[in-house]
Parts: sequence; structure tokens; C-alpha cells
Amino acid sequence: MFSTADLIPLRPFLGSVREAETAKLILFGCPFDGTCSYRPGARFGPAAVREVSDALETYCPVLKADLEEVPFFDAGDLNMPPGDVRGSLDMAYRMAAAVYSNRQIPAAIGGEHLISLPLVRAALESEPDLVIVHFDAHFDLRNQYLGVELSHATVLRRIVDLFKPSRILHVGQRSGVREEFTETELQANFYPATTEPDWISKWIGDRPVYVTVDLDVLDPSIFPGTGTPEPGGVSFTTLQNWIAGLATCRWVGWDVVELSPTYDPTGVSSIVAAKIVRTMVLASLSGCR
Repeated sequence: MFSTADLIPLRPFLGSVREAETAKLILFGCPFDGTCSYRPGARFGPAAVREVSDALETYCPVLKADLEEVPFFDAGDLNMPPGDVRGSLDMAYRMAAAVYSNRQIPAAIGGEHLISLPLVRAALESEPDLVIVHFDAHFDLRNQYLGVELSHATVLRRIVDLFKPSRILHVGQRSGVREEFTETELQANFYPATTEPDWISKWIGDRPVYVTVDLDVLDPSIFPGTGTPEPGGVSFTTLQNWIAGLATCRWVGWDVVELSPTYDPTGVSSIVAAKIVRTMVLASLSGCR
């Protein structure tokens, strides 16, 4: 079992069970934004998602499922050391690895997108045949950003260093440097955002999947509370349907990242993020109902 010494207990996400031992999925926050280059504040995302989750219903009509029917446990936030990038990433890795050792699914709320790197590393060690679905406005495939190799803008490039680019499906990207769009060996599977929802599950097939959702895949008119907003994004309904369409797949881990709640004083972005988290919990545990 994971160590509670590294965790800050907080009010849990709506529907969390009381005991970690009975859970199939362990939810935890990664309040880290140490490499944000434009608008920092994603470290406040996990707390904001939990705070507004009580405004949701436990029932999701899209998936016809209820949080009260699935065993997930909210462990709180990792106590990540400010200013220590590698220390924070190592803490996320150790948490995910501990969850896998107990045959549970780790699920993280960010925080910036760099936290996906250690989580995918732990997932790959647990599931060598892993594939990744990457929802994002950006490819995050730069080798360096501002001279730094570990960055929210390089996270998928560092993941590509772990295994073949053909095992990653990029969805929703609409901004990046020329090389990210033209070096097809890096983004071997890139599909336009207008494709029908079931094509993602067909690409996954029976392989174990890790799903990472950078919330800036959404249009900023829907989701302004993020560090790098990009016009031309998808609707909430489209993203929710994409995720719900993966309920038949074998999820082995996931994250939802890049909510920066201070940039949306209305609180709508936090509600959007919380509802996506609800969909992710239910889709990833669809076999447990």
C-alpha cells in the first residue's frame, strides 16, 4: 500500500469510499507547476476540483453510471516539494508504483502536464504492452523548451524516449512548432478532432491504455482557466463523449491536468474539470459496476 506520509489529506472528491483497501482506483493530486512558462497556477487545480465536486451529481447520464457504484478512494494531495522538479516527479512515480503493486489503478489530478511522465513510467513498468491516448491542444513533443528538457512543453517527447511513438495516439492538437506537426515519426498517430468517437477505442483494441487529458484541449470559451489557452478547441460534450467511448477499454491509469483556477473567477473551469474527472473515474472503472 502507498505511504500516507507523503500525502496531505483533503476533503475527498465526491463519492470516494472511506477505505483505500476496498478501492479499485486510487485518486490523488499532484499540485505541481514548477515548469509553467506562461501562466502558473496549476498547482491549485487538485484542491479546486475537489472543492467544487460537491456541486455535481454522482450520476453520469452519458455513461448511465453512478460514482456510488464504483470503488474509488481519494488519497489527497502529494506533498510535493516547491522548486524541486525531480523530487516532485519522483514522488509521483513512487505513488503510482505503490498503487500498481497493490493491483489498483492510479489516477492523478494535476498540476501541470509534466506530472504525466513519472506516471506513464510506472504504468509501463506494470504493463509493458501499454498504449497512451493523449488529449491536448499541444503535442508537447519539443526536445527542449527554453533550454530545459523536463518541461510541460516536452513531456510527450520524454515519454517517447520510453517507447515507440506509434504507441501514442494524439487527439485535439492545434498548436505547436513546425517540427511537431511535420516530424511524423514523433507523432505517428495524430487524428483531427472531428473524427467519430468510437475510432479511439478501435485504435486501442484490447491493449492496456493510459489516458492523459490536458484540459486545454477544450476551447477557452468553455475552459478559460488554464495556463496556455488555445482558441479553436473542442466542446465539453465532444471531450466527454470521447472519454465515455473508452469505457469498454482496459484502463490502467490516467491523469487530468492543467486546470489553473485563478484565471477563471467564475469557477466554471473548475466545474468543467471536476465533471471530466467524474467521467474518467466512471469510464476507467466500467468493469467494476
